[in-house]
Amino acid sequence: MMKTISVESLLKAVLIGSTALGASLLIAATGANAAGTSAALSTETWTADNGDGSYTNPIFYDEFSDPDVIKVGDWFYLTGTTMHTMPGLPVLRSKDLVNWEFLSYAVDKLDLGPEYRLEGGNIYGRGIWAPSFRYHNGTFYIFSNVNGRMTQIFTATDPRGPWTHREMKRSLHDLSVLFDDDGKAYVVWDYQAMHIAQLTDDLTDIVPGTEKVLFDKEAGMGEGAHFYKFDGKYYILSANYAGQMRMSAARADSVYGPYEVNRSISQGEDYGLVRGYRLNGKPPPFVLSPPDPSARESLSLHQGGIVQTDKGEWWGMSMMDSNSIGRLVNLSPVTWKDGWPYFGLPGNLGRTPRTWQKPRVDTPQPVKVPFERSDSFAESTLKPIWQWNHVPVDGQWSLAERPGFLRLHTLPAKSFWEARNSLTQRAIGPESEPTVSLDGAHLQTGDTAGLALLNYPYAWIGLEKTAEGLNLTVFDQTSGQYTRIKAPAAQILLRADCDFMTEKARFSYSVDGKTFTPLGDPFTMVFQLTTFQGVRYALFSFNDQGKAGGYADFDRFDLYQKHPHGTMTPIPYKSRIQLTSLGSGKGLGVKDNALAAGAPGEFDVLNMGTGRVALQTGDRFVSVNGAGEVSLKKGPPGPGETFQWIETLTGELTLMSLANDRFLRIDPATLQVIADSAGPLPDGTDGVRFGWHKASGNGGGGR
Repeated sequence: MMKTISVESLLKAVLIGSTALGASLLIAATGANAAGTSAALSTETWTADNGDGSYTNPIFYDEFSDPDVIKVGDWFYLTGTTMHTMPGLPVLRSKDLVNWEFLSYAVDKLDLGPEYRLEGGNIYGRGIWAPSFRYHNGTFYIFSNVNGRMTQIFTATDPRGPWTHREMKRSLHDLSVLFDDDGKAYVVWDYQAMHIAQLTDDLTDIVPGTEKVLFDKEAGMGEGAHFYKFDGKYYILSANYAGQMRMSAARADSVYGPYEVNRSISQGEDYGLVRGYRLNGKPPPFVLSPPDPSARESLSLHQGGIVQTDKGEWWGMSMMDSNSIGRLVNLSPVTWKDGWPYFGLPGNLGRTPRTWQKPRVDTPQPVKVPFERSDSFAESTLKPIWQWNHVPVDGQWSLAERPGFLRLHTLPAKSFWEARNSLTQRAIGPESEPTVSLDGAHLQTGDTAGLALLNYPYAWIGLEKTAEGLNLTVFDQTSGQYTRIKAPAAQILLRADCDFMTEKARFSYSVDGKTFTPLGDPFTMVFQLTTFQGVRYALFSFNDQGKAGGYADFDRFDLYQKHPHGTMTPIPYKSRIQLTSLGSGKGLGVKDNALAAGAPGEFDVLNMGTGRVALQTGDRFVSVNGAGEVSLKKGPPGPGETFQWIETLTGELTLMSLANDRFLRIDPATLQVIADSAGPLPDGTDGVRFGWHKASGNGGGGR
């Protein structure tokens, strides 16, 4: 038994930390789309494309950390960190930076020693990370450092593969490569001070005598370099986690500098997300710290790169630490000012709107998602969404031994953490519900197989075969507790209801695919740096008696998502609504032909296109000037009367004025109605978040 705080205390902590944010923080996941024998697998999954010319971050609602984006011809290409999972380094492409398709993995297996195979050790939180994606003279390059090894190089003439693999003679932390106009290749790497050097022609080593330290440690640069040359100037973008998480940049007229540093081109953008559960100290034992709404800028966008479209627009892609779901990719408009590329809009530099207009393209792109998540295992190969936890043991898993099933033979392991051939896919938010059908009829004594939430701590639900028979069991690594009942059947459906806003998961089971029965206590999911990944769904089997056992057959992995679109609640166009500031508790009202805080007034919602609205009361519109002053104005609505309708990650409404790129709010202290906020605070004390409901009576008007 491990020491832990109680589930009741954890739930209380969430309640206390969420009071200012409204009830939406505590929406519980509900069962739906049961994976019954005759039901179709669910296919709807998160898309950032809102279908109206706008998009909503994150671009993917599953982990895609350390993104690096390039443009080659008509296409943008993207890759990112995959750590210990195999295959690794996914290559995606897009024409509009919002809708992406999967092309290939640059590496099928990276087997650099026994620990990569979970033999006498592991590489959790290690492996492939912080890749540098480049294209030069007809060849695609991905450079990636690997812990304890030299930097790895993967090359292909076609991004669909095949990819070749070789190793450099140096280990370069968080490197970025630049192919300069004169044909020479340069590399920058390291943290804060940062080094630069010229690479040899074969790119495997540094040219002797060319290495130089670029910055003092206090200059403001970080790590995760992205090295560019634009219009004759050299730029280095980096992520700095010293103090407040931010992105910094440096520029120079010469590749070796001297470089001028801008300490912040992106800072503070967390969309108002509360910092979630954290491990308190180094476990075991596992002790959790509750969510902290008072924390500032600990989740902010950081580490990413920029790219220019054919229309001349500049865009940035960077990641955000989004609690237990992991690190999520976000797309930011980039504004150049005084020669610096700021993530954000002219009136709000450094801050990224969660919802904004998609990049302009000649031909509107259809909605695309890179992966299918549900799987009947009817194909001869695994879908690209699946990745093995470490290098798999070929011959001990099969899609052919029982057609239509994934068969995992049980191999010896002390626990799920050491289990080989665990098949995983990234969890997806904000709420999702993996369900799988398991046939455990051929498990042998000492075997365990089931559905897990791979994290640290982890939890699972599965079948255990003992000398006395078959048990249905839930294990929570946080507490070390097992919950066991006699298995109602050898063929059973296992489910995990995962809510990544409350960071709570609940296991359940069914024998008929219709009624699911909870088992065990709720499990708390945490952000942690042991695996350096978010939660992953895992299908697993192992034998804890030091021998090979029987096998488990998995069928119909079905992933249901409650909120697969950027807006949880559709924009109420042509409706009349009332608005209440959740921070001040006051409504947005009208008094003496002016806006005032008090009893909520009624406003008609007009559709201004691309997810934008105007708010009309009588013959007047809510209007904002460049200084953020708010009034009521007659006449047809223009930019000053137009707001981007933006939901927070937890479902509340924020309204960003197109007049100054700032957010409307009711100041809780002065009750002034003003549009001056850079974005919602996690604790909700700024009055930026609004709750809304349709007014009683007629349905409003407008267009």
